[in-house]
Amino acid sequence: MSVQALILAEARSWIGTPYLHQGSVKGAGTDCLGLLRGVWRGVLGAEPEAPPPYSEDWAEPARREVLFQAAERWLCRKPLDQPANADVLLFRMRDGGIAKHLGIQSEVGASPRFVHAYTGHGVVESPLSRPWQRRIAARFSFPLGAG
Repeated sequence: MSVQALILAEARSWIGTPYLHQGSVKGAGTDCLGLLRGVWRGVLGAEPEAPPPYSEDWAEPARREVLFQAAERWLCRKPLDQPANADVLLFRMRDGGIAKHLGIQSEVGASPRFVHAYTGHGVVESPLSRPWQRRIAARFSFPLGAG
């Protein structure tokens, strides 16, 4: 099985986990970063760094790109126009806002999809609709040839 297939299988195994800010426990509770951390642990092993405590607004009032900077430290940046399964998607939830949501692309092509932990919904697999696509700030692959 390819690393991308392992990433997608692990991400999908989290579906149904309730949303919990700063959580990262499959079946018990997670947020979007916790999902990514859990997939990392499940496929690649130990996390590269422990996240500091963070607010739900991700330092938006201070305009600090905390999540974007962490993604650039540990993931491999990709061109936005080269989607692949198992890519990590970083979203800006509003124009001019900081990047503060993550997901893992689960399907490409005519009906793209992604797995993410969403406030009020938990971990779900959603269509990567035009409104979501417009919010993508960056695209990454996991390190070690994982994408």
